[in-house]
Amino acid sequence: MRNWILPEYIEDVLPAEAERTEALRRVLLDHFRAHGYRLIQPPLIEHLDSLLTGTGRDLELQTFKVVDPLSGRMLGVRADITPQVARIDAHLLNEPGVTRLCYAGSVLRAVVAGSAKTREVMQIGAELFGEPGIAGDVEVLGLILSALAAAGVRGLHLDLGHVGVYRALAAGAGISGNGGDSELFAALRAKDVPTVADLTAKLPAAWRDALTALPTLYGPAEDVLGAARARLPDTPAISNALAALAALAQSGEPLVEALHIDLADLTGYHYHNGAIFSVFTGGETDSIGRGGRYDGVGKAFGRARPATGFTLDLRQLAGVVAREVASG
Repeated sequence: MRNWILPEYIEDVLPAEAERTEALRRVLLDHFRAHGYRLIQPPLIEHLDSLLTGTGRDLELQTFKVVDPLSGRMLGVRADITPQVARIDAHLLNEPGVTRLCYAGSVLRAVVAGSAKTREVMQIGAELFGEPGIAGDVEVLGLILSALAAAGVRGLHLDLGHVGVYRALAAGAGISGNGGDSELFAALRAKDVPTVADLTAKLPAAWRDALTALPTLYGPAEDVLGAARARLPDTPAISNALAALAALAQSGEPLVEALHIDLADLTGYHYHNGAIFSVFTGGETDSIGRGGRYDGVGKAFGRARPATGFTLDLRQLAGVVAREVASG
């Protein structure tokens, strides 16, 4: 009966879980505030063209669309809060220097993503604008790891990647590099080395060998970075990406139980343009938090800014914390 009266993958949150989730929300927001991040509350619904502007267009298939009876314009129910935060930074706050913002709220998705069990996700996160250097990535990575520790999550595993490596290889090889639905992009993400080799067979040797090596460059940070420097072309873009990953690994390693680098991780390729990260913990098949750099998302709102940040699923995280408390 409980599920029958609601749409598929939409559910009520009952008292015990609601109490846990709200307590965790407060812990995390207080932690963000203590680190200088100010709370904002974007609206649940916006004009569709605003929600899907710039990198937000990747969310189009996930966005519920309705017609506004007042204006006749098409509206969208947000499927992710990050593009809204970028709009607020660029268009409303328009502050000089570095801006730190955080948020918490529900997002609604038209289809279930991955192994998720609900289409209404309680999203919480933090975004840093105006810091173009590695210091910004280090700060945001440190914030998500310290926030998870403050929430009581133990045994964290961190995966790092950098979409700039693939972009540099694609540019050097003279292929589009736009990801899309290309066979090469799919094969790289699936770590299908034979297919990558077939698809790159006609490329110049240096780029062919580098692209074929990319799916194998996964594992402990020191090993992967060493192999990458040996096997990938020594271009400024690739050197800068590997240096950024080395700095992130050095900053994150003391805060986690395990750390890996995956140079074929192209998650959020159309959205991110630099270092990316995912955080895992025991008992969860999906990451419990993810983020990375997405410079320029505010350009469509009149102000392109360096930007990096992360999001967490509050209900998922509350379940993790509850299991860890129960297991002692």
